[in-house]
Amino acid sequence: MDLLTTPLQNLRAQVREVLRNGVDDRAFERATETELAQQLALVAEVGRLADALLLDAVGEVMRRSELPERDARMTSHLGCRDVAELVQKITRLGSQAAARAQRGAKAVRPTLSDTTGEHLDSAFPSVRDAMLAGVLGVDGVLAITDPLQSTAPRVAVAARRDAADMVVAEARGEGPDGAPPACAELLKIHAQTWAIALDQDGAEPRERAAIRKRAVMLGVATPSGVPIRGTLLPEVAAQLRTIWDALLSPKVSFTPGDGERDAEGRLIAPLDDRTHAQQQHDALAAVLGIAASSGLLPTIGGHAPTLVVSVTAEDLASDTGYAYAQGRAEPITITVARHIACAGAIQRVTTRRDGKIVEISTTERVFNRHQRRAIALRDGGCVIPGCGTPAAWCEIHHVLEYANGGPTHTDNGVLLCWFHHRFLDRIGWKIRMNRGVPEVMAPVWFDASMRWRPVTTSPIRLRAHLLRT
Repeated sequence: MDLLTTPLQNLRAQVREVLRNGVDDRAFERATETELAQQLALVAEVGRLADALLLDAVGEVMRRSELPERDARMTSHLGCRDVAELVQKITRLGSQAAARAQRGAKAVRPTLSDTTGEHLDSAFPSVRDAMLAGVLGVDGVLAITDPLQSTAPRVAVAARRDAADMVVAEARGEGPDGAPPACAELLKIHAQTWAIALDQDGAEPRERAAIRKRAVMLGVATPSGVPIRGTLLPEVAAQLRTIWDALLSPKVSFTPGDGERDAEGRLIAPLDDRTHAQQQHDALAAVLGIAASSGLLPTIGGHAPTLVVSVTAEDLASDTGYAYAQGRAEPITITVARHIACAGAIQRVTTRRDGKIVEISTTERVFNRHQRRAIALRDGGCVIPGCGTPAAWCEIHHVLEYANGGPTHTDNGVLLCWFHHRFLDRIGWKIRMNRGVPEVMAPVWFDASMRWRPVTTSPIRLRAHLLRT
């Protein structure tokens, strides 16, 4: 006997009518701020009640799919390998949302007695009551139950339930401090605090679990790149975040007195149209390059880890064709090969058509440590205004390409971060050397005058400039 389909269909029709009328009448646009806030709160409460129905339905699907005999399971009847696949197909949720629904359902669904078949309490009765009242949606349920579930079995069931009761009171706005109902983020903080208080030794088991699950893996190459996935230890993630914060904080500009300014005289920072994720990728690329050239990594065959790129002389001369990086099957462009070679050495290997090596020659084009220190002192950091990447994280770019006769000399080398070095040919900035001093011409969108301007973040040169003015 179907008890819910007709009421749910009627509810769906009502919601559709409310939505249609609201859109046609532009109800949100015409509402006052007070009315809009009230409408938003009601919409969210309807969503939380829908979440309650979703979690109960998913919980029942899970129960029917946990039978000992595979052929008797609901997943088998509907041709799905597991509950996650079934939930995704029916609800059209993504994998993460479907997994969250399963975790929430497990925490709040009532259990059935194996002997009598009667309903028993859920793992967190007060959380279930708040969910059925529309106080908690999926986010709120997981914010409370996930931290407390992580303490099992070290903390007794009764203690976990008591802690959940206290956090649910905060969700209802009935906490001891009389604060308004808490959002999911705040509920999670409350639940984590209780979990730490109840589980004094919990950090060590969690650390052991994190150590077991730590991993970084490169996926199969795609036409748009190589995917990376994995799980970092908390301290490793914190270190990476610190490096990203250091590299992605713009701090510099043109030499004082130069550059485009707004109506109030403030210097306009250059546009960086990279997404945050792209910026983090470029920062990681810089870190890998620095680590490989630091001399601190273990050697391979007696030499520092070296990225080897192969390309034919004909393709390099014509700027067509492809190059190949050692260890990867997918090709790279000649432009990428030139970027890699700009800060490295070139070894020319001449072979006959049958593959026999007939000549090996090496041309060193790497700025030595003394030159690098001098260039860092002169430039201060990446010479592109607004970048902010410090000297230690920069590569040295041959302003006049080595292949065109440019020397590996301080008068021909400037500091560029990985991003600006890699994409210098397409981002519109131009660099030249004027009597050993780097000058930059900005794109027209940034500086309509298209003037060459000296650039530096070196404290010594900035101070000298100020004293001259």
